[in-house]
Amino acid sequence: MFARLFTDSGLSLDRLRALVEVGAAGNIARAAEGDPIRQSQFSRQIKELEDFFQTKLVERHGKGIRLTPGGRELARISRFFLMGLSNFRRGCLAEEQIFRIGAGATFVDRFLLPLLAQPSRGSGPRYALETVDHIEIERRLHDLTLDFGIVTATAVSRPLRLEELARWRLRLWIPKLLCRDESQARQALRDKLLPFVWPAHELALSDLGVFKGRKPRLVCASFIEAKAALERGGVASFLPEFLAPEQAADQFVCLSTKGAEGALYRYHLAWNPRLLRLNPHATRQRDFLLASLAQGT
Repeated sequence: MFARLFTDSGLSLDRLRALVEVGAAGNIARAAEGDPIRQSQFSRQIKELEDFFQTKLVERHGKGIRLTPGGRELARISRFFLMGLSNFRRGCLAEEQIFRIGAGATFVDRFLLPLLAQPSRGSGPRYALETVDHIEIERRLHDLTLDFGIVTATAVSRPLRLEELARWRLRLWIPKLLCRDESQARQALRDKLLPFVWPAHELALSDLGVFKGRKPRLVCASFIEAKAALERGGVASFLPEFLAPEQAADQFVCLSTKGAEGALYRYHLAWNPRLLRLNPHATRQRDFLLASLAQGT
């Protein structure tokens, strides 16, 4: 049935892996880590795949290359296949599982690290935490280069799945160095005079409500960085309830304002159902994260 696929000039694991690595790197030299021998090998292997399938798999794009639509589809199939083989081998050898989890810096610092760094009995799975934004998380869940992701989006593209972990309200915090009381703070908002920090990986600009349409004084990645900027006294910031600044009553004015910023801010666990079919341990790990993180928040 598969004889024609696996001839000398047909498929091999090395050729498929080369396509996956070059597609991910966007450049043969980068994929080969500057090794001229490997560069030549990658080029030859991709050409052999193109000859076998009688279709173009890569094309030039600027100073690098990118996969064609056919190349992306073959890379997706290959990644799925190679991951399945890797998981099967780990299971046969009873190797430790390594689960890759992507999340924003706030969630990693406040919830994932305290949970996963706890002492545990036995070896159990290992974890690789990556601080990435929500767009990147969704893309990598599709590619199966992340196993699980923590996102604030309320919808993701199919076939990804979401389940809510926790929710908090956002509050607007204003240093008293800028406004001494609530009345002055609201006047500054009406006059559009209040400088603010935007945690770009946590909130869309359209979610900033009273600051919508204005340019932030400072752009940072996470709520943790926004809190640090707030505590310097020169900018206002939205923060979830669990990150309320220390000595809040003495040094800050806290406002509950109308609009999106007063709405519930939700964290969700996201995963690709294909992972659960590929890795027999992934369902247990998903259930562990759902139960533990929901309890922890």
